[in-house]
Amino acid sequence: MSGLRATVRLQFRRDFPLDRATELVPYFAALGISHIYASPLLKSRPGSTHGYDIVDHSQIDPELGGEAALRRLSAALRGHAMGLILDIVPNHMGVGGADNAWWLDVLEWGRASPYADFFDIDWDPPDPALRGRLLAPFLGAPYGEVLEAGDLVLHFDPADGRFFVSAYGAHRFPVAPRDYPAILNAAGDTLADLARGFPDGGGRDALRRSAAAGRDALRAAHAGRASAFAAALAAFNGEPGRGRLHRLLERQHYRLAWWRAAADEINWRRFFDINGLAGMRVERADVFEATHDYVLRLYAEGLIDGVRIDHIDGLADPRGYCRKLRRRLAAARPDGEGVIWVEKILAAHEQLPSDWLTDGTTGYDFMNEAAALLHDPEGAAPLTALWTALTGRPAAFEAEARPARRQILRETLSSELWATSAALHRIARRNIATRDWTLTSVRRALEELLVHFHSYRIYAGAGGATEADARDLAWALAGARRTMRAADRGLLDLLGTWLAGDDLRRVPPGAARQERLRAMVRFQQLSAPTAAKAVEDTAFYRYGRLLSRNEVGADPDQFALSPAHFHAAMETRRRRHRRALLATATHDHKRGEDTRARLAVLSELPAEWEAAVARWTRLNAPLRREVGREVGREVGREVEGGPAPDAADELMLYQTLVSAWPLDLAPDDSAGVAAFRDRVGMWLEKSVREAKRHGEWAAPNEPYETACRDFLAACLDPTRSAAVAQELAAFAARIAPAGAVNGLAQTLLRLTVPGVPDLYQGTEFWDFSLVDPDNRRPVDWPVREAALGAAKTPAALLGCWPDGRIKQALIARALRLRARLPALFADGSYQRLRIEGPEAAHAFGFARIHEGHAIVVAVPRLVAGWLAPQAGSLGNLTIPAAAWKGTTAVLPRLLHGRRLADALDDSGRPVSDAGDGVRLPLADLFATLPVALLEAR
Repeated sequence: MSGLRATVRLQFRRDFPLDRATELVPYFAALGISHIYASPLLKSRPGSTHGYDIVDHSQIDPELGGEAALRRLSAALRGHAMGLILDIVPNHMGVGGADNAWWLDVLEWGRASPYADFFDIDWDPPDPALRGRLLAPFLGAPYGEVLEAGDLVLHFDPADGRFFVSAYGAHRFPVAPRDYPAILNAAGDTLADLARGFPDGGGRDALRRSAAAGRDALRAAHAGRASAFAAALAAFNGEPGRGRLHRLLERQHYRLAWWRAAADEINWRRFFDINGLAGMRVERADVFEATHDYVLRLYAEGLIDGVRIDHIDGLADPRGYCRKLRRRLAAARPDGEGVIWVEKILAAHEQLPSDWLTDGTTGYDFMNEAAALLHDPEGAAPLTALWTALTGRPAAFEAEARPARRQILRETLSSELWATSAALHRIARRNIATRDWTLTSVRRALEELLVHFHSYRIYAGAGGATEADARDLAWALAGARRTMRAADRGLLDLLGTWLAGDDLRRVPPGAARQERLRAMVRFQQLSAPTAAKAVEDTAFYRYGRLLSRNEVGADPDQFALSPAHFHAAMETRRRRHRRALLATATHDHKRGEDTRARLAVLSELPAEWEAAVARWTRLNAPLRREVGREVGREVGREVEGGPAPDAADELMLYQTLVSAWPLDLAPDDSAGVAAFRDRVGMWLEKSVREAKRHGEWAAPNEPYETACRDFLAACLDPTRSAAVAQELAAFAARIAPAGAVNGLAQTLLRLTVPGVPDLYQGTEFWDFSLVDPDNRRPVDWPVREAALGAAKTPAALLGCWPDGRIKQALIARALRLRARLPALFADGSYQRLRIEGPEAAHAFGFARIHEGHAIVVAVPRLVAGWLAPQAGSLGNLTIPAAAWKGTTAVLPRLLHGRRLADALDDSGRPVSDAGDGVRLPLADLFATLPVALLEAR
């Protein structure tokens, strides 16, 4: 892993299998990538588009080519001195369907299954109807309707000798072997001899052996007695009212239910609120071994070089898991330096604990830092005023986040909230001093605490809470005290003590101690999905002051980041996690890296933006009313929520249109506009449903959504809104050059600050994507290969910057330098450049120095006032020399007098000659490109 320099994140799926990546290895090697960073490759649900719904931890997904294809990819990578890092998913598995053998075994055998404790199932929930059973919320309608409609059908599988019930032909629900006699005897005496092969008593192992023997007998008998088997099935499937099938299902280890019942009644942990992803108890040794044995063998053999851990905050003990995984990687390959990255969203005040023994996060923190640096703090007040004046919605993001957390807890994670409350209530009942606190009061206090919880989670355990945990918990408790009724505030203090584990050392080992620890874990595993669903998947779609700050890992209330704060963050990363991943685009981002970079320009032009929005809303007001009436006539009633879109959705739509508008799209290009409209339409539908103000995924407000889509189409239709369509395109062109400079700046920062730069697939060209599925569209690799093969310098491509090749050329040359000076980028110091002069606020820079080698990096910021499109074109990205007014960058003392050459130019153009050996004029530094990477020679 000493060769770890840069990664490329690839999303594998059926139409992008491993062999396609093998074909691209020479391209990635030429670009300067050292490792492919792969999405999950283990066997997932058929047709999976992401791989996070793993159903078998013991094999590479056949849809991707299987292990043979992985070996071909590994061989190609080794041939280019490259490696592979694998995304693993310890938190959950794909369930439902008919593919997960462990899950099917649990459904068949219940608590007697050897996998019953693999999944995080509460076998003793408060609901007595689910004691010893699990809820199976996979039906598309209420159970009674599905049963009556004949969508639940009893089958016999002659291949494995099992009876099972299918739903819609997609889900398989095994019948417990103890109930086979009831099915077989339904055919009369013809199958009675086979029924006797399934005894209803005995130990677990004996029952499984007898069931296996009985199934063998069924397989052997089926061909000769097929008509009798058919008669048995018909007795259940053909009966009017389906009473016999219902009674059979009621005896199973699961309770079939409508998918909507999960929010209130589910008794097993899910990934967020997704019924098809069941939580795993990887803290158990047997579960760890079963889910990691194959991955560890791949690592031991050298087929992979490290892992990315998905959703680390879902685990019961992230610290213990990471440390164990580090030990196991070291044991599997003693000479290896396997990397471990964790997908972790850090709050603004939060640091990844060093004692987890990981290499850092997957880069959401850097994505936030780089973006915030490029925002003008002076734009915060006017853009806030515009947002509140037009929409009437809160000025502060937290004012949207708090009610969103409350809504998620009450509507989406209600069952998880009650289960955690019940765990805490059991603690209260153990002590006569606390036993009168009721379950309902515990739930109220817990809800209020979570509403005010700003971090994803704490990590308190048997050793109590860390200082950071105690601080986060104290903040949440203080917020809850302000908003909950006085009568319950004493309970808050108790919850704080129990959740922090402050007095846990005084609890003797045994059931009471385990009860306490389990309640602490339940709380931690509830706070994380509450934060994710409420903030990223709800409030981000309600708050629209400036959408570039509504990004995974960011806090929209933090509008901008000063250069000093950015420097401090980079210094901390170098000190704590030098191999942390640096991302500016991911498969989970809300907007592409260049979409955000262009949107950031609005922070510099709030007055222009306000004027444009005021004009568009005025011009489009008749459209909003018109589409509302049209949709109302179609559905026979007024659109719920009034004219659509409402002011908040309309303002967010305008931001989306100007930020994602393709650089080559003319407003009169009907085909191009239609394609763009469809992309934005998918975003708009998701935005409306995630916001949950006008419908949601569970209950879409179709008339409102239709009116929004019609409004979008009308906005882009020159025959209906000619002025607005032209002005949207013109405004996008107005901010495009400054947005491109921002894009190049954040790209160069990602490639040079401490850490390991990651390139999300295809973003070596401009990335104007929106939220998934838009950010997972197929990549045009041949175009990128041809562009790299032309080997042009960034300066040579400046005149045609809209085609994106300039960004690729910048990446290739910076990565070439990383390959030539690996020790400097891995271990070099990070030293701030002091910018002096009247325009010092418009530049940022630093130096990296190591054992005589050095680089200098400088980027502009907040330059929208200096760049504008020109007649007939988008203009160029060159910053006028006069704009700098003599502003200079002061070199660190160790570089005084050193010759500095342009590392982005093949000629190695000397840059230091323009200064006095101590100061570099920014006019000269940015003379040929809007970013600078210099090497000391």
